[in-house]
Amino acid sequence: MPSQNAGLLRRLTPILFVLVLVAASYGLARLPTASAETRASVASRYAFSAMPIAMPPGLPERSVREVNPKYEHIRSWVSSVGAAAAINDLDGDGLANDLCLVDTRSDAVIVTPAPAGGPRYAPFVLDPAPLPTGPAIAPMGCTPGDFNGDGHMDALVYYWGRTPVVFLHRGAGAALTRQTFLATELVPQATGTDGRYHGPLWNTNAVAVADFDGDSHPDIGVFNYFPDSQVLDPHGAPNVQMNHSMSRAQNAGGAHVLRWTAATPAGAGADPSVNYQEQVALDPAVSTGWTLGASSADLDGDLLPELYLANDFGKDRFLHNVSEPGRIRFALAEGRRDALTPKSLVMGHDSFKGMAIDFADLGGTGRFDAFVSNITESWGLEESNMVWRNTAPDAAAARRALEDGVAPFRNEAARTNLAWVGWGWDAKMADFDNSGRLAIVQSCGFVKGTINRFNWLQELAMANDLMLQEPDMWPKAEPGDDIAGSNPLAFWAPEDDGRYANVSAELGLGIDTPTRGVGVGDADGDGAQDFVVARQWGPPAFYRNDLTAAGDFLGLRLYRPVDGASVPGSPAYGAQVRITTADGRVQLGQLDGGGGHSGKRSFDVFFGLGDQGASPVSTEIRWRDGDGTQRTQQLQLTAGWHDLVLTGTAQEVTAS
Repeated sequence: MPSQNAGLLRRLTPILFVLVLVAASYGLARLPTASAETRASVASRYAFSAMPIAMPPGLPERSVREVNPKYEHIRSWVSSVGAAAAINDLDGDGLANDLCLVDTRSDAVIVTPAPAGGPRYAPFVLDPAPLPTGPAIAPMGCTPGDFNGDGHMDALVYYWGRTPVVFLHRGAGAALTRQTFLATELVPQATGTDGRYHGPLWNTNAVAVADFDGDSHPDIGVFNYFPDSQVLDPHGAPNVQMNHSMSRAQNAGGAHVLRWTAATPAGAGADPSVNYQEQVALDPAVSTGWTLGASSADLDGDLLPELYLANDFGKDRFLHNVSEPGRIRFALAEGRRDALTPKSLVMGHDSFKGMAIDFADLGGTGRFDAFVSNITESWGLEESNMVWRNTAPDAAAARRALEDGVAPFRNEAARTNLAWVGWGWDAKMADFDNSGRLAIVQSCGFVKGTINRFNWLQELAMANDLMLQEPDMWPKAEPGDDIAGSNPLAFWAPEDDGRYANVSAELGLGIDTPTRGVGVGDADGDGAQDFVVARQWGPPAFYRNDLTAAGDFLGLRLYRPVDGASVPGSPAYGAQVRITTADGRVQLGQLDGGGGHSGKRSFDVFFGLGDQGASPVSTEIRWRDGDGTQRTQQLQLTAGWHDLVLTGTAQEVTAS
């Protein structure tokens, strides 16, 4: 009997070994999560109320787009982007209480009051009339900004099927209406006689607005996804294509960097205007990725913001700003790999599906870090988000590294539990509990349907790159098919040990409709940041922050002066603010002119102060004045809101 038992044990040993190996592998492969108790404790610091957003009546509610015949069998895939959300002060009342939305159900750009700010005007559609248009054109995003420098907020709308349109504020009228804005071509076009658009067929999914050359005016980076072709035209030419690789595609529409050259303000006896000149600012070898997100921040202290491009199907690009006034130029910088780091976790060497990028001082070090959203679907395309920690000890060290072509960042996504979420899209870092620590709102989900088609996508991901460029080789993705369609919005909140917990469900944010653009701003001026989320083929959502602010924040509205205007001024693009609270904690922020995927935050520079709110805050502001000269000023500011006009000095004013 003992010999029989021993023989049986020998025969079962390989089976037991395999079972143990499978169990161990499953345990290792499972995504790490915080305990229910930890999530509940972390979530208790936050509270949001969903509020309905007023929309214009009578808009259609489609669920898929018409597309080029070559894309017909993947029309759900092609229809998976475009929902956008921005929050800012469009009506000049001093509060970021206006929304500019793109609703894919109607392909309409909608301006509407943020619900937390009250119903001050009727929502309306921002159509480009009388500029030429056509049925094969769809908006993809709206970026508020003062593009002609007159102190009135305009809106830049970008599309698939045409070049962007700048809606310039006419400067008249108390309440916003469609007539408030003058539609202006960003790229001048020849005027036809049939009212239809015949210009370049840009298919844009990302813009970045910043003062790239340091002349104190906002420049615009426009980054196109599909090549210039008739993507949305059901009668279009069959010369369309897809990415020619899943990991190194470089056949997209390409980058267009436009430098501000001249403008006419509103109320100057003529219609407002603005002129831009395209410049070859990027090496063509790095400018044709399939860009879904773009953002900028100054790392090396010269107030010329660096640029990050989040590219689908291949390498993201980090670009050092080496511009001079009148000449925008960027130089490639990349991370350095050590023996223990996989190639795709090195900045500029990844093969991931970059969807969005946001800069902020995530570590509370007084330096800008970055969060990049990727596809991280468990048991699917399980890549990784990127948490790029800035490793340069100061701006001078960052400058030396960048001049050597080195991007000073290390990925810490797995260590902080921020690596995996699902099919990620836009992301914004912000302080929602005024603790001085940033949380991250990340939109998620791809195509909503009833039949899981992830197995087809897996087969595509393993296909030969030589096949991918041809749309006919792609598996079907049609209405009814589902690919990561139930991923809910993520709300990553900091734990006390440096890790993050996704507490979306605990906060009532876990609705399983795919989301896209995220915008953050304090809509009612109560010192608690709210946010708005665009849903792909669903109604947008506004979440009011129910935190009771008690002087535990510092909010700055920063302007450059505008001669003879009744407004405080024009946004001080690129201005940086570094604060030090009484307990020695440092935080860094900037006036973000507009970046990310399809969501845009307000221009307010906002800091949570925690229990240090009663003490004066040591504040350093750095900016470029009207002639481009760099300025720095130290201030002692009390908690609350402050409006500052930046000339040769920073002067506090009372907003009208």
